[in-house]
Amino acid sequence: MIQFGLGRNWIGRIRLALTLLGLPYAVCKSGIRPAVSCSSAQSFRAAQSFAASASHLYTTSTRTMPSSVAPHTKSRCPQYPGSKVKRFPVPDDKVDWSRAWPQYSPVNHTDPAVTKRPQWADPDVGFLFCLFHSAFSPRFNALDGAVDRTSFEGSYSVEKGKPLNPRGRTGLTGRGLLGRWGPNHAADPIVTRWKVDAKGKKISHSVSKRPVLQFVSIKRKDCGEWAIPGGMVDPGELVSLTLQREFSEEALNSLAAAPAERAKILERINKLFKSPGFQVYKGYVDDPRNTDNAWMETVAVNFHDDTGSSVSELPLQAGDDAGQVQWVDVDSSFPLYASHSHFLEVVAKERNAHW
Repeated sequence: MIQFGLGRNWIGRIRLALTLLGLPYAVCKSGIRPAVSCSSAQSFRAAQSFAASASHLYTTSTRTMPSSVAPHTKSRCPQYPGSKVKRFPVPDDKVDWSRAWPQYSPVNHTDPAVTKRPQWADPDVGFLFCLFHSAFSPRFNALDGAVDRTSFEGSYSVEKGKPLNPRGRTGLTGRGLLGRWGPNHAADPIVTRWKVDAKGKKISHSVSKRPVLQFVSIKRKDCGEWAIPGGMVDPGELVSLTLQREFSEEALNSLAAAPAERAKILERINKLFKSPGFQVYKGYVDDPRNTDNAWMETVAVNFHDDTGSSVSELPLQAGDDAGQVQWVDVDSSFPLYASHSHFLEVVAKERNAHW
């Protein structure tokens, strides 16, 4: 893999500060990503949104995935989700792009739902596409119009006009089920409360003796796995707004609620999301939808209803991509989609709860 001059740690610290403040970032003609966008209009909009963005987020020393996480495993699942396509097998010692592997012959696959070019998807890139359509030349490692093509991993390589997954080979090229070439940015709101008895007293686990947390979990329609409600960040949208929107739509089905009920939901939601949020994770996600050229990245934030007075009393109702929704005990034995179990582990440790 190509090595770049600027250290990832240096870039990452700047990007963490900018994201928490809601400030944009882009690549100027000098080739160095500045503290704010080159566009004065974008800088002005960012200043306006400062208060609404995320001054309530906080982090601790736990900023990365637990060390027990096996790297880049679900991204190499034998069969690509939602299809009968089999990935080219990639052993652990051949994942990194720096390892020469002339025999590597990945399968190319982009789902028909993506190739139909819905609003949330990029056009295709490549020679054949350009013969019949105007050339599509995205600005990788930069803010490309309203689409953020920068990565929390730092600068990624681009080969033959296509970005390379910063974590290595997946056995499949193209975009699969993902709309964007390169990073596909998401936001995962982890809403928790304490498990209490009929008298409102916290319930402790019989083995660990620690209080038990509960979180709002949805059952995904696409794969049937339980997950944290979340979704993609729309172009130009602040992550703080994505977190609130996705939770409202997926866990409370606010889109289907009557106006009076919707107002009640939004009032409770606003109360919770204005409370200090704990940034659990920000970076690459080991997701089964990942490919060599498209991958998931997320910002996962925990909003805790400590007193049970905000969303705890609202009836959960599945909406959008959720098949079911319910409060679930936070426990290491409960299987979850993608890297979500590891997010919950960090939350449990932060709140000194059972895991």
